[in-house]
Amino acid sequence: MREGDAMTKDAMQDATYYETGNAPQTVPGPLQVLIPIAFVVSFGWAMWRMPAFLMIFSEPGPTVDALARRYAAASALDWAALAGIFVFLVLGVMTVRRAPMEFEGWGIFDRLSVFIGRVTMILIAGMVCVMVYEVVLRYVFERPTLWANELTLWMAGFVFILSGLYAMQQRSHIRIFLLYDVMPRFLQKTCDVISTGLIVTFAFFLFWGGYGEAAAKFARWETFGTAFDPPIPATLKPLILLVVTLVALQAIANLIRDWNAEPVIHSAADDIDEDEIERLRKQVGGE
Repeated sequence: MREGDAMTKDAMQDATYYETGNAPQTVPGPLQVLIPIAFVVSFGWAMWRMPAFLMIFSEPGPTVDALARRYAAASALDWAALAGIFVFLVLGVMTVRRAPMEFEGWGIFDRLSVFIGRVTMILIAGMVCVMVYEVVLRYVFERPTLWANELTLWMAGFVFILSGLYAMQQRSHIRIFLLYDVMPRFLQKTCDVISTGLIVTFAFFLFWGGYGEAAAKFARWETFGTAFDPPIPATLKPLILLVVTLVALQAIANLIRDWNAEPVIHSAADDIDEDEIERLRKQVGGE
């Protein structure tokens, strides 16, 4: 292929990416950074003030009375944060763009999973900031906080759970390809159906068996029982059920999208990132 033909082909591919909303971006734009941050802030505030909403939407009784003794009523800022969760979620799904090294599939579940992946990345950055803040206060000013360690633990729980959805969309979970690659295509599809069925079955029984406990912890807003007292049990238990359900849906979407795809032969070269190598060459002044 001549150089001019290659450039024309690349330009046509780029145009197709932008027309389909699947344009890879090496450097994220402002929206790809600001919207996940706004979502994290809204979600964090709404979760911290969730007892105020539970007192409104729950039936009167001892549980609501116990919440009323500990928490204040909902304010306008609380309602704005709650609305912001849905607004920024929709905006995030609409505006998210994939990076060049990410999987090219781009259905509605892919958009949601990738946006959740961006949120997870923001949470990791937030964890680092909290830990650095705590280290500076503890060892420079000798004034450690009561909340930094537990806030980091709470955020780490969200990161651990949410990252599984992104990994499923990217097909990044550990897989053994030694036998899979030598199978004929119909046997590969059979293995894909079986693995997806096992994921859906696991998600169903986990949701069926864990819903009662998760709902109870959320309804009474069970906290960590410490000085800072974050609602780790009340939030992470329901989040596990939600994310496992989304993982099952993403697995089904992956199966449908990959059904007629060309078989991929895996090798050690798959772990080589040519773009990263090229950037390293430029940094060290190589040809």
